Amino acid sequence: MNAKENKPLPRIIYVTGTGTGVGKTVLTALLLTHLRQEGRNALAVKLFSSGGGGDGRLLHRLQSGSLSRKESNPFAFRLPLAPWVAARLENTPQIPFSRVCRFIKMMSRRAETLFLEGSGGILVPFGDNYSLADIMVKFPGTAVVAAPNGLGAINSILLTVKYLQAAGIKEIKVLMMGQEKADLASKSNVGAVEELLPEAPVFLLPYLGAKASSVAVVRQNAKYLKKTLAQILGGDIVCPVASTGSEDCSTKPVDNLALKR
Repeated sequence: MNAKENKPLPRIIYVTGTGTGVGKTVLTALLLTHLRQEGRNALAVKLFSSGGGGDGRLLHRLQSGSLSRKESNPFAFRLPLAPWVAARLENTPQIPFSRVCRFIKMMSRRAETLFLEGSGGILVPFGDNYSLADIMVKFPGTAVVAAPNGLGAINSILLTVKYLQAAGIKEIKVLMMGQEKADLASKSNVGAVEELLPEAPVFLLPYLGAKASSVAVVRQNAKYLKKTLAQILGGDIVCPVASTGSEDCSTKPVDNLALKR
């Protein structure tokens, strides 16, 4: 075995969520951009996508020159369905688990920190008999669970986190994603989840605007949310989010309109 093969795996951070459209890609983009702005060798991959390639395109643009478009999103399907179902209806072969493992091992040789973003929730089937949860067991890392901060969040977060814990995932963090129209539950969700899951740190990001997934806004918000993003990635919580609704320890996110001035 040569030195390259002996090289340890990088820190792997899985960005998953309680469902589809909960902010996984924006969160991945922010965490990736924060580390790269700090001069760290970080890469991010949207392993599976379906219904278009917008998520993969955003990650590719944020790390252009480091990853090819295909490497940013290696397994993509046209239909907006679970990848396992989409492959069936598109009459394409299922992606074998072994192929995904080879890709992750290949990518792991190129970064200190590797973000692997899931598709939908933790149990969405990617191929025959496996999901992101199975990949996490194969390649242990930190799980970051994104959830919209609104009514229903507590149940969906508990289901996701407790499944991950049962699967043996030890380091889990919860990210409550602010919504444009906050409801009554958004004021109490953080405190409730902290109490129900004392072993899983809970963070809150404010609503980042309709253009939060544009490259310019991601880069600006990564700077404005620098302290919070560093705390999410670090082992210690320097400024924990209180249940009072405090959104950030540093400053407010960029106003999208300001970018147009």
